[in-house]
Amino acid sequence: MDLFSLRRGRAPLLISLPHDGAYIPAELAARMRPEARSAPDTDWWMSRLYGPIAEALDASLIVPAHSRYVIDLNRPPDDVPLYPGQNTTGLCPLRRFSGDPVYLEGEAPGADEIAARVEQFWRPYHEALAGELARLRSLHGRVLLWEGHSIASTLPFLFDGDLPELNLGTVGGASCRPGTEAALRGALEAQSRFSWVLNGRFKGGYITRHYGRPDDGIEAVQLETAQRAYMDERGPAAPGGAGPAGFEPERAAPLQSQVQALIDAALAAIAPVAANVA
Repeated sequence: MDLFSLRRGRAPLLISLPHDGAYIPAELAARMRPEARSAPDTDWWMSRLYGPIAEALDASLIVPAHSRYVIDLNRPPDDVPLYPGQNTTGLCPLRRFSGDPVYLEGEAPGADEIAARVEQFWRPYHEALAGELARLRSLHGRVLLWEGHSIASTLPFLFDGDLPELNLGTVGGASCRPGTEAALRGALEAQSRFSWVLNGRFKGGYITRHYGRPDDGIEAVQLETAQRAYMDERGPAAPGGAGPAGFEPERAAPLQSQVQALIDAALAAIAPVAANVA
């Protein structure tokens, strides 16, 4: 099995979907609690949501095959907490978003196994991501890295109440230029369909923080989408335990349009700077 797929486009845009994968090898699943084996904390249907956008914009798109339970590609390899003092999950998660354990008693991975997973799964994804950013940067002078995520709307272990539908993160303005953040804010304020917040509970994970270097020609933005915006979160499990069977194209269509409008706004903001650099 390929570790990830990479569609190479020509636009100054790379869309990364690091939690889209749901595959857990059988030998690892056997060590997990039954309720974790279907990878319930997957960012469901992100490829289906972003695929048409990537094609329409001729963007590059990178998508892993494996579940975040195998390794979380949006965590640093040394597993330093991204949100100190808040409940979260780690590089090789031991707890689900519900707070319940992932592994059976005595089956959690140790330091050597985690290090091996970093080499086998984490590093190849990041090498490909960095390589694609470098290719696009050489073509355009400046590139936008868009991190696509989704999460259940209500998760008391991680946050209070219902999450806004659109949760945009720029690491408090550090991962992109002020003009790009202003353009994104303007696109959010111009619409009234979706609730939103900028740099709220989810300010940006490791990928946004690590690769977002606006002074070096890479601007990074994370969008965490509450799953109610495009799917039936109450839907039954799909056959074979592959996750919710709740993607709703009619519900998703307005969200796809809004996400593309956000990306368009960001690309328009970086274009003059790219022209001066290229």
